[in-house]
Amino acid sequence: GALVASTSRGCKAITLGGGASTVLTKDGMTRGPCLQMPSVVRAGELKLWLESPEGMDEVRGAFQSTSRFAKLRSLKVALAGRLIFVRFTTFTGDAMGMNMISKGCEQALRFIQSRFQDCEVIAVSGNYCTDKKPAAINWIEGRGKSVASEAIIPGDVVRKVLKTSVDDLCRLNISKNLVGSAMAGSMGGFNAHAANTLTAIYLATGQDPAQNVESSTCITLMEPANDGRDLRISCSMPSIEVGTIGGGTVLPPQAACLDMLGCRGPNRDHPGAHAQRLARIICAAVMAGELSLCSALASGDLVRSHIALNRAAPATPANTPQSSVTPQPSIADMRSASK
Repeated sequence: GALVASTSRGCKAITLGGGASTVLTKDGMTRGPCLQMPSVVRAGELKLWLESPEGMDEVRGAFQSTSRFAKLRSLKVALAGRLIFVRFTTFTGDAMGMNMISKGCEQALRFIQSRFQDCEVIAVSGNYCTDKKPAAINWIEGRGKSVASEAIIPGDVVRKVLKTSVDDLCRLNISKNLVGSAMAGSMGGFNAHAANTLTAIYLATGQDPAQNVESSTCITLMEPANDGRDLRISCSMPSIEVGTIGGGTVLPPQAACLDMLGCRGPNRDHPGAHAQRLARIICAAVMAGELSLCSALASGDLVRSHIALNRAAPATPANTPQSSVTPQPSIADMRSASK
């Protein structure tokens, strides 16, 4: 319906402008266990050890002993009284990596307990990750793949394809996506509808759709370019959580979509490159959706387009498929027949 048509229009405008550029700035899946020590003093001692070069090296050795792909990149440690939250950030190759990193965390926690025998593991996931929930830490620190995309849209394409103007688009983006989102107290929601495009691709490529909560956080920026003649648009997405192996990626339709995008399965030569490619594609597709929807809003065409593209013909006896399933008798029917 409207989502497919709108995103396709955005893709056309970007293509006519020379295509999209993307950059991957970070790649690390996270898990945040919760630990408890007998006192705040002991919690502080554990925190200092975890943040020391010696502690990091020893924890990394234990963590990476569980997988030939998992590479522990950093530990972020925070205290809440005698509770300790440790955010493991890990490279997981072409897998989205939650199972891989959870296995590594369990081994690392066993090692930590061997060094600090008064340490209690409350949960391997203490919501400091953070998975499938809104969280400022994902918006600031990133989770999964952090990607930014950019495109220059020529002024005549803005007028002829998008049916609006550079000035109107820039004004709408500031008023809606930046000021409006700030007025609403949004966290990572400085965009028009990034979740729509991202979730559609997640379903088509076998990703975890529940992770759209943090994966669709995005800030969309627009500004005049080339002395005001053209439009510069960018989307920055710090928490795209994707994989090209495991989970739903093995299902035939989803595997076919990954094949079409050139990123099915593991990349043998450069582990992680396929998942990174998928994240870049998603960020560029989100930008296309942002461009088209904002254009429809700026030109006043949004409602008309939805009515034209999303309204199916009313059901009538002539166009309603007839069921071939024989209706089963109800309990009341069976009781009447037995009398």
